[in-house]
Amino acid sequence: MDQMLERLAGNKYYCFLDGFSGYFQIPIDPYDQEKTTFTCPYGTFAYRRMPFGLCNALGTFQRCMMAIFHDMIEKTMEVFMDDFSVFGNSFGNCLSHVNKMLQRCEDTNLCLNWEKSHFMVKEGIVLGHKISKNRIEVDKAKVNVIAKLPHPTTVKGVRSFLGHAGFYRRFIKDFSKISRPMTHLLEKNTPFIFSNECNQAFETLKKKLTEAPILIAPTRTYPLSLCAMQATLR
Repeated sequence: MDQMLERLAGNKYYCFLDGFSGYFQIPIDPYDQEKTTFTCPYGTFAYRRMPFGLCNALGTFQRCMMAIFHDMIEKTMEVFMDDFSVFGNSFGNCLSHVNKMLQRCEDTNLCLNWEKSHFMVKEGIVLGHKISKNRIEVDKAKVNVIAKLPHPTTVKGVRSFLGHAGFYRRFIKDFSKISRPMTHLLEKNTPFIFSNECNQAFETLKKKLTEAPILIAPTRTYPLSLCAMQATLR
């Protein structure tokens, strides 16, 4: 996920597109349809299209998308399930990339949901992160929800908060050290006492989330020894 976000960051224009009915666009081989058989008060039925409930549906769908856009992924677009992100460093460049992507959809009968699609924008939310030119930021909407949470009163509440805050731990320096008093409450046979240390850790994490820095995708660098060797070869 981190690598995908870093590849997306640093572009001037984006197109975010959404697949229509996701898995149901994948037909099931007639010989395998009986494996999806289910019963209900109206009789026995089998799926002709891949449903969401199959244990291998997620992997099958992702492999299908990778096969369709194999020569474009990581170069002009990124795919995460039925979310497609097309990018370009100029308006014309991005327009050319999205045109090729849409042509590929037409060739493979892949349908998109135009109501959830956004074309030629300069920023957008991808996997809970805000992507724009040279920047990766936290999603302010999610952070605001976390910032308004009262302190947990149960172990389940602590686990839930740390799970939500942990999603943005890359933005918070020393996240594990700050959250240590709260993580102790998750240990087996530990009485639940939300002490002042826990409350301080809770408030510190919320504050740091609202002040989360902007992450810049790293540029490709080479070790000094490699650069020296290349200079010698010249």
